[in-house]
Amino acid sequence: MLLRILGLAALALAALGARAGESYPRKPLRWIIPYAAGGGTDAIVRPIAVKAAEVLGQSVIYENRGGAGGLIAAEIVAHAEPDGYTFLVAAPNTHIFATLLHKKIPYDPVKDFAPITKFDLTPNVLIAHPGFPPNSAREMIAYAKAHPGKVNFASSGAGSGGHLSVLLLMDTMKIDVLHIPYKGAGPAVLEVLAGRNDLMFINPAVAMGHYKAGRLKVLGFAGPKRLATMPDVPTFEEQGFVDFESSNFKGLVAPAGTPRAVIDKMHDVLVKIVNMPDIHARLIAGGSIPRTTTPEQFADENRKEVERWGKLMRKHGILPQ
Repeated sequence: MLLRILGLAALALAALGARAGESYPRKPLRWIIPYAAGGGTDAIVRPIAVKAAEVLGQSVIYENRGGAGGLIAAEIVAHAEPDGYTFLVAAPNTHIFATLLHKKIPYDPVKDFAPITKFDLTPNVLIAHPGFPPNSAREMIAYAKAHPGKVNFASSGAGSGGHLSVLLLMDTMKIDVLHIPYKGAGPAVLEVLAGRNDLMFINPAVAMGHYKAGRLKVLGFAGPKRLATMPDVPTFEEQGFVDFESSNFKGLVAPAGTPRAVIDKMHDVLVKIVNMPDIHARLIAGGSIPRTTTPEQFADENRKEVERWGKLMRKHGILPQ
């Protein structure tokens, strides 16, 4: 009798969840972005939020909460009511590198969130000053092997995405290069443009204007395929390096415990939006590869990335601070 009662209760809860998904949303949604306004994330995500409001029939409150490398925004969402009305725009800083770079953070990237879908994949690009002899990643690897310790890489700081890409390159290609960290991507790019540094891994959107103006060279993409905005630049894989990939992503997650009916509805809406022609074109123009995932794929990919980068960082003595 008890089992029958429990079974009926479970069915009732499932039916309630389904009805909640059908009637959802009943009020404005809150999207919290882990970076200051006006950055590259806004250029990609804000149009998606606008479309989501149109499709769902409710306003999306777009809230930039930068600071602490994204930890502030992530903490807000991790501890929010899991009612389907508060979401975080997740990125590698909030879900891959949070625990790898910090001994203690105010949330658990796995247990405190319910993934929904990624929006894109943004491969890092390898740029060089025009005076640097090699004209491709393949030529650069050969040049670095012939001149150990003489090729220098700029980055936005120790432990940054650009720095980790350099470490991955050194390990994968078995080369010896010099890493020169700066306080931010801006100063580092300026040093490459001035010819005081040879190379740097950066976001393609940052490289685009300089590349088209001839102020720098792009030697290769660290992603799975070429970008439509730079179709003449091959990937590392196309140049013979199959084990090298370094990319960023943006996606949406909710607090853990958010009803599955809400997760599924948001997933379906966002996949539809990312594949709309105007949003698809905007993502490509921003140097991204449009890409959606299931909630399970999102979680699994994050887990694998934490393992991959964590192993590399520990090997090179980059430990949580």
